[in-house]
Amino acid sequence: MDRTQFFSQQAGRTIDVPRHAKARFGIGDVVRHRLFDFRGVVFDIDPVFANSEEWYQSIPEHIRPEREQPYYHLLAENDESSYVAYVSQQNLLSDPEGGPVEHPQVADLFEDFAEGRYLMRASLTH
Repeated sequence: MDRTQFFSQQAGRTIDVPRHAKARFGIGDVVRHRLFDFRGVVFDIDPVFANSEEWYQSIPEHIRPEREQPYYHLLAENDESSYVAYVSQQNLLSDPEGGPVEHPQVADLFEDFAEGRYLMRASLTH
């Protein structure tokens, strides 16, 4: 498989990645976590795990996801709070509610919500 590299500020190192990765979800999609009770909107995607080793090791081994899959940055919410989450593809499902996410930063990144997904602000796309 053809591979490339990128520097991850979050991980503080260069990450080796496949040149082509298949992400199941896209920016603006509303998703739900498979194991934990929260949902969110995707605002960025890493083709493989690109966070710190300490973060990865903090996940209990019996539920620790594989590194070689897309990881999604979410503006997430649950009944108690809003936060930013970093979640593996294997742990995400499409959100059957399909409604808007009430995260306070949604308006900073997205300009519209239609047909169950958000449209990223034009000034943030490239």
